[in-house]
Formats: sequence, structure tokens, C-alpha cells
Amino acid sequence: MEILEHALHHAVTDTLKLIPFLFVTYLVMEFIEHKTGSKTRIAMEKAGKFGPVIGSVVGIVPQCGFSAAASNLYAGRLITMGTLMAIFLSTSDEMLPILISAKMPVEGILKILALKVGIGIVAGLIIDMIVRRKKSHEVDEHDHIHDICEREHCNCENGIFISALMHTLKITIFIFLITFALNLIIEYIGEDNIGNLILNKPVVGELVAGIVGLIPNCAASVVITQMYIDGLMGFGAMMSGVLVGAGVGLLVLFRSNRNWKENLMILGILYFIGVVSGVIINLTGITV
Repeated sequence: MEILEHALHHAVTDTLKLIPFLFVTYLVMEFIEHKTGSKTRIAMEKAGKFGPVIGSVVGIVPQCGFSAAASNLYAGRLITMGTLMAIFLSTSDEMLPILISAKMPVEGILKILALKVGIGIVAGLIIDMIVRRKKSHEVDEHDHIHDICEREHCNCENGIFISALMHTLKITIFIFLITFALNLIIEYIGEDNIGNLILNKPVVGELVAGIVGLIPNCAASVVITQMYIDGLMGFGAMMSGVLVGAGVGLLVLFRSNRNWKENLMILGILYFIGVVSGVIINLTGITV
């Protein structure tokens, strides 16, 4: 009972401290989305062979439904598979707001984003070299993109303030539940034994984190990022999880692209790149 009360107390206090940072971060993100969302999608359509470079760079900025929009653009063959993969690998879903709210040093955040962008660019360019796909018939994806955006992330028509407030509320609940669970684990296992957890094991941690990252929901990135912050997951495993974590992008891909074999191939390639990248990061000793 004492462990339960202690874990609950820390979960409440830790979560309350994050709310102002989360709200400000989401407010800025909503502003960026409303000002640049359509321009970003147009830039993706006109990117051509430089698609993976542009896609990976713009993908690091969390935008409402951007990975979903990329999936629809790919289904209409308006962007290449390499560009789609670059966006999936670089997009951070809820990782960035949580790192900011946890007051991670700026250089650490920039290092993580740089790794995601670099991996996205390299992987995207290689994929486009191997698989040369021609643009086929265009589809009218814009209404569908808006619907996905509105349903999965932001209440787009309510203004940026309400959207940011609702997003903050949703993620705050996730963070509280996850923090409470993690605090129970830490209290029960003990901090000295945390290093023996499976998610801190080389290769195994990356494999498991990659599977978690595939879950098409913002909770996946919340879990992975929070576990890394709390020391329950190594940096390599965390990178595997957030590289694979494309938010609702994968869900929309399976919904909008009729070629299921191709969708499964993209899923497998994404998982493979994320896990291998995490293992390499772990082996080379890169950390933040």
C-alpha cells in the first residue's frame, strides 16, 4: 500500500509539472500546422528525387496528421516510397513535446532529431534507388487528410487554442497513467535492478521497442519516450521505437493503399531500419 501511495503521489506531482510546457508546445505546434500544413504537402508533391531529403527534414516538425497525409500522397503515387519512408522515420509524434516538457537539454533534443533526419534521408534515398516507381493516377486525398487530422490529433475547426488544450489534456492523461505504472515498476523492482530489465538489453531492447513503436497510436511514442526518460530503456532501444513510430501514418497507409503486399513490405522495411539503426547506435555508444 505504501508503494502504491508513493507511486501515485509522484505520478500526480510529475504530471502536473509538465502541463504548462505541454500546452505551450502544442500551441506552437498547432500554429505551425495551421500556417504551413498545406504548403508542406504541396512541397512534398513537387519534391521529385529530393523527396526523401525534404520529407525527412519537414517530418521532424510534429504536424497534425502529417504522416497520414504522406500515406495518402503515396497511395496516390504523388510521392515515392523513399519519401514516405523518410517521413515515417523522421516524424516524432509525441516524442518532441515530451522531451521538451521533461526539460531535456536542447543539444540532446537536437542530437536525437538530427539522427532521425539523417537516418530518414539515407534510408529514403537508398529505397528510391532500388525501387523506382512512376506516378500513377491522382486521387483527391485532401478531404480524407482533413478527416484523419481531425479525428486522430487535433480539433482543427475549433482554433489553435482549443486544439492545443484538447491535445494537452489527452497526452496528460497518457503521461499520468504511464508515469504511475513506471513508478510502480521502479518502486517494486528497485532502481539498482533497473539495468537488468529486458528493454536495457542489447538487440532485445531494440526488437521490443520497435514492436511497440509500430502501434498506430500516440500512446506508443509516449510510452517509449517516458521509459527512456525514467531510465527503463536504453538510448538505442528508444531510437528504434521512435524511428518506427509513425503515428497514424501506417494505419492510413493500410486504409488508403490497396496493395496489401506492398503495405506489409513497407511495414517490414520500417521495422528493419528502426531496429538495425537502434542496434548500431547502441554498439557505437551514441547517447544523449
